[in-house]
Amino acid sequence: MNYVETLRKQVGHTPLILVGAVVLVVKDGHILLEQRNETQARFGLPGGLMEWAESTDETARRELLEETGLIAEKLTLLGVYSGKNYVTTLANGDVFQSVSLAYVASETTGTLRISAESVALTYFSLKDLPEQIVGSHRVMIEDYLNQNRPKFSLSK
Repeated sequence: MNYVETLRKQVGHTPLILVGAVVLVVKDGHILLEQRNETQARFGLPGGLMEWAESTDETARRELLEETGLIAEKLTLLGVYSGKNYVTTLANGDVFQSVSLAYVASETTGTLRISAESVALTYFSLKDLPEQIVGSHRVMIEDYLNQNRPKFSLSK
């Protein structure tokens, strides 16, 4: 049982603040996006919630490996994201606010593979991203583009 499941057994449906991490895997002007089973065909960044006694970069590395088969050789912190735009209500009624740390991995090893959580892993050009991206992840990608590639822009 993972940390969140253990916590939920104690607090029921009480709203929680949870920490998580996502990874922007960027290579040659392309970014890796994951299409998960539960996100109504939207694309997002690989990542997830922190487990007990993990650091945020360990969370990012673990989630990236679990969801994509890739190992981040180097992670650079892009930013920390929190607030009312990061409140999520799950299908079972559980509510949580995430504090998400976004990391950039420009160097990875391993073999790209789809996990049981996903239906697709696709590298998209930073100039031609899909319309259906998880809203908070779109903000993170915008921040990356604004810091590193100001000539690109995402439409909202």
